[in-house]
Amino acid sequence: MEENLGELHNLLKVWLSVAISLTYCYTVARFIPKGLPRLLSVLPIVALFFFLPLKLTSVHLGGSSSFFIAWLANFKLLLFAFGKGPLCSDPDISLLRFLTVACLPIKIQQPHNPRPAPKAPHQNGDAGKVHGPSKPPRKGHKSIFNYAAKMVLFAAMLKCYDYREVLPEKVIWFLYGFHIYFLLEIILATVAYVARVLLGLELEPQFNEPYLSTSLQDFWGRRWNIMVTSILRPTVYEPILGLSTRIVGRRLAPLPAVMGTFVVSALMHELIFYYLGRTPPTWEVTWFFLFHGLCLMVEIALKKQLRVTTGPPRAVASLLTVGFVMVTAFWWFLPPMLRFRADERAFEEYAAIAAYAKGVGGKIFNA
Repeated sequence: MEENLGELHNLLKVWLSVAISLTYCYTVARFIPKGLPRLLSVLPIVALFFFLPLKLTSVHLGGSSSFFIAWLANFKLLLFAFGKGPLCSDPDISLLRFLTVACLPIKIQQPHNPRPAPKAPHQNGDAGKVHGPSKPPRKGHKSIFNYAAKMVLFAAMLKCYDYREVLPEKVIWFLYGFHIYFLLEIILATVAYVARVLLGLELEPQFNEPYLSTSLQDFWGRRWNIMVTSILRPTVYEPILGLSTRIVGRRLAPLPAVMGTFVVSALMHELIFYYLGRTPPTWEVTWFFLFHGLCLMVEIALKKQLRVTTGPPRAVASLLTVGFVMVTAFWWFLPPMLRFRADERAFEEYAAIAAYAKGVGGKIFNA
């Protein structure tokens, strides 16, 4: 119990430090112009945000906080230094909105323009297009039912772990894969909901049913952790794309931009794994992302070369895509997590939460 209270105390101190630091960034931006001067003013905060997650040790609190602070907030601050990104989308942004958008996985939806008259594919260049934004999922009762179903499935998966001793190892790993997805979606959706209540704004979804992906490009670019994709695009992909366009031409420029994006993602995942395990990196996670980056480059090149506009049936494409992601995760992504006992520590935290809830419930009913 004392250990849990200590972790909560550290969590409070970490996020209080984040709030004070972001308030400083919000204030100095009123006096320091964008560009190098503003970058120099926020670099100490970026360094601090890389250090703060070391104060937390739990899988859930430490893992989510390191993602929010060391990755999202830092990348948004780097964009902010040059007058770009979500923190600069509104010149009159309030301090509360600045703090929320800076460190939480949310992206405010842009107002939609009136729908233009439809054009034929040959008029707008959409024929053979292999990338682009996807339509956000509909909100409302369907979304509520969707999240409720996922929470039920997540609870059922936790119950399945009671039979770990008799289940095959690969079945357990398969459950771990969906465990990570459901947990991330529930955490990010909860954070987005709280931000929606505080800000009174509609927020874009964090996931778009990644198990329905029909290709690696669909999975990584439009369905999996959309917030990370939207941050990596302006900070990594677009600068490399602009540079490589001048070197290799527009046709080949997306390929090094894709690989550069996956390299940065790999390094950030290695950092988060270090926060979670406090062990030297084995670089298996890096191999996972480099391999996917290479495969995605091949996929894009083949689509352009062969002018592919259709693929296998959606069910087949989804099965192949999700299967490929899961198998390669078994090779390189899950093993380092299991070595620093992420699964066992997570179960211990679930048990601690359940015991605390039971104790509070007992006091309420006995009162």
